[in-house]
Amino acid sequence: MNLDFNKNEDAMKLAVSQMKQRHAQVSLGGGKKAIEKGREKGKMTPRERIQYLIDKDSVFTEIGAFAGWEMYEEHGGCPAGGTVAGLGYVCGRQCVIVANDNTVKAGAWFPITGKKNLRLQEIAMENHLPVIYIVDSAGVYLPMQDEIFPDKEHFGRIFRNNAQMSAMGISQIAAVMGSCVAGGAYLPIMSDETLMVEGNGSIFLAGPYLVKAAIGEDIDIQTLGGAKTHTEISGIADYKFDTEQECLDQVRRIMDKLGETPRAGFDRAQPLAPKKDPGELYGIVSADNSKAYDVVEVIERLVDNSEFDQFKEDYGKTIVCGYARIDGWAVGIVANQRKIVKSGKGEMQLGGVIYNDSADKAARFIQNCNQKKIPLVFLQDVTGFMVGSRSEHSGIIKDGAKLVNAVANSVVPKITIIIGNSYGAGNYAMCGKAYDPRFIYAWPNAKIAVMGGEQAAKTLLQIQVASLKAKGETIDPEKEKELLKQITDKYAAQTSSYYAAARLWVDEIIDPAETRRVISEGINAANHNPEMKEFKTGVFQV
Repeated sequence: MNLDFNKNEDAMKLAVSQMKQRHAQVSLGGGKKAIEKGREKGKMTPRERIQYLIDKDSVFTEIGAFAGWEMYEEHGGCPAGGTVAGLGYVCGRQCVIVANDNTVKAGAWFPITGKKNLRLQEIAMENHLPVIYIVDSAGVYLPMQDEIFPDKEHFGRIFRNNAQMSAMGISQIAAVMGSCVAGGAYLPIMSDETLMVEGNGSIFLAGPYLVKAAIGEDIDIQTLGGAKTHTEISGIADYKFDTEQECLDQVRRIMDKLGETPRAGFDRAQPLAPKKDPGELYGIVSADNSKAYDVVEVIERLVDNSEFDQFKEDYGKTIVCGYARIDGWAVGIVANQRKIVKSGKGEMQLGGVIYNDSADKAARFIQNCNQKKIPLVFLQDVTGFMVGSRSEHSGIIKDGAKLVNAVANSVVPKITIIIGNSYGAGNYAMCGKAYDPRFIYAWPNAKIAVMGGEQAAKTLLQIQVASLKAKGETIDPEKEKELLKQITDKYAAQTSSYYAAARLWVDEIIDPAETRRVISEGINAANHNPEMKEFKTGVFQV
């Protein structure tokens, strides 16, 4: 291996180490004191509940661990968006698990909590996966109620989705292990079956304080809406248990008896490990996204037997397309190319820029995959479409629109991995969040923005300097340099993978070595939904 590889490897492993340290920090939720307080009441943490629930030796694919990262600091923060959630296996059945974290503001819902819960329901609906809710929440976080309560994508949408999923035949099970208050009380009751833990679980539209204020009645929590009340008097709940473990055991028994459902039928062969070492992924891509590399080398460390059949290999070289298998699943791969190539004009770096021919090739390949019912994997490291008079006169907008059209109308599952830059319209063309990927993940080095940091900072600086000059003010070179640094630092923070994950622009930040596994889990999830629309691209200029 060369010196660049070793430097890349050290930097990427450091970035992964930082990610794991931050994940450990997030995993503490509201902190050790809050965890111990729960233990005194016989409560496990949400992560412990999930680990107890899922099959032994199975892997839990977490979604949104960094939701809320460095947000709401004036309110004390909201680690993991106050919810631990993801894909897990219960009695061999893949399902979505959503667990409130009562150590974070008693499980209260911040705006990001609502967004995260809606994302998990979206995953369940898109992939026809059963849902297990582990409920322990005080309801809406009142200081921010205007940002979580009334709008279309706010708190109430959760219950609308409950109803929609029920109509779709998607099983929903609610295990109530703590508070379930106000509007949130509808969630377990709109699920197929409701389980409660006696002494801790409670469900009511209004708690004792509000009842006292509203009608003057004095009543305690358990008498008002505890497990005994709802299993013996109201009939709202179906089961009650003395411990959380007994409750989760019953969830497993329910899941064990679910009937089989039709599958989409995506092709899967016997999985084969890559011939080329996946551990070498750390050294291929630079942690600062500054160096050229051959994306085929990345692909060959992700795909079975390192076998990759390129489509139009000698045409449109800034995007690589081709067929392969990942963990046995047949996939079509669309990847940005960053390597240095030799041409008649000497060496040229393909810096992740999309040219006319590349857009044309990728659009055609996406059509082929839809025709053949092959799921698509996008590997993003894109700086945008080529600009300048030559590209404009060649119709770059037309060819770019053709690619965007194909991505937008694609009906096979799309899984996106951001392995480097994701800038401007390139983000759209390579199936960014706005284009409905079934799952979207980012490596720790990923950067998402409307344009690169250096270009953006210089553009913003020019605007600010021009504004000052218009007011008759002057700016010396040192001040200009300081201003540029301030803009660059702020922009860099807003383009980081953590900024994106905090706002759920990506589902999770992953270790590059996990890429193959999360793609396989994503296709397995998508295979549960047999419904697929007819592929139509509508009108676009050819």
